[in-house]
Amino acid sequence: MLNITNKLVEKYQALGENPDTYLEGLLHAKPITYWDYVEVETLLSLQRPRTNFKDESIFIMYHQVTELYLKMMLHELQQIVKEELPTTRFLIDKVDRLIHYTSMLISSFDIMKVGMDYEDYNTFRKTLTPASGFQSAQFRFIELHCTSLVNLISHRFKKERSNNPDLRECFDHIYWKDAGTDPKTGKKTLTLQLFEEKYLSSLTETAKTVMGNTLEDKLDQLPYVPDALRNRLRTFDKLYNIDWPIVHLSTAEHYLDKQGENKQATGGSDWKKYLHPKYQQRKFFPSLWTETEKQNWGIKHKNEQYGSIEQTTIDTPTGR
Repeated sequence: MLNITNKLVEKYQALGENPDTYLEGLLHAKPITYWDYVEVETLLSLQRPRTNFKDESIFIMYHQVTELYLKMMLHELQQIVKEELPTTRFLIDKVDRLIHYTSMLISSFDIMKVGMDYEDYNTFRKTLTPASGFQSAQFRFIELHCTSLVNLISHRFKKERSNNPDLRECFDHIYWKDAGTDPKTGKKTLTLQLFEEKYLSSLTETAKTVMGNTLEDKLDQLPYVPDALRNRLRTFDKLYNIDWPIVHLSTAEHYLDKQGENKQATGGSDWKKYLHPKYQQRKFFPSLWTETEKQNWGIKHKNEQYGSIEQTTIDTPTGR
């Protein structure tokens, strides 16, 4: 006990503070509780439905859970970006976490089906227009931390882009704008206008900050990429850019395309072409995939596997 006290005294003296003041303060401090530490009451008060449909609360809570998982992922990626000399062990540990968080997002997505009544959802969702999951900024920040901007250019412009597109050109043709732009008129939807008004500046600034230091860039800083890391990166890429979008697509089809009704998404997007990975061909680590794998991106996948342990299985060894 004396040793701990001496260390506390040394700590505060090193800060130029009076140790007695801090130690005396401990005599009057209340013990911390779970509910205060986790802010349980605040967290549980954040659901504010816009209608009287009971299942709207489920819709809100699940999206809030999703945003917390995305924050965990971004937390790991920010550490990767800031690591000047990442080791293979460091990257494996971080990518393992990214795999687990993404797998949990995928396996929990059935809540969107079992947690809401079909007719109720298709009624209250109209009240949410023009809000859309497309407007999740954390999803975009994660992409910027994972891969080069060039890999996020829309499939419609990949053949037209310059050899070395600058930041402005990349953002002018970034893939997610397809979900909020009329391809015939080029006019932006209100969903996209509001999203860019709030986040485009910070997204652009983030892209500048992480340029040359993304997770993809970190691979080039290693002497070589061992199979253990390569296979984890492929798994994460597949989970985030194939399996998760298809799970979204499956749920959207359940609510928006039942019996061929083909309802419009709240954001007004052509959700089938926006969500299915075979159209955008988005990959974080294109150098880790063969040409055949790229051509079949998102085509040969079974919905019944979603949420199973198979999703976290590491790919078998392949060449870079």
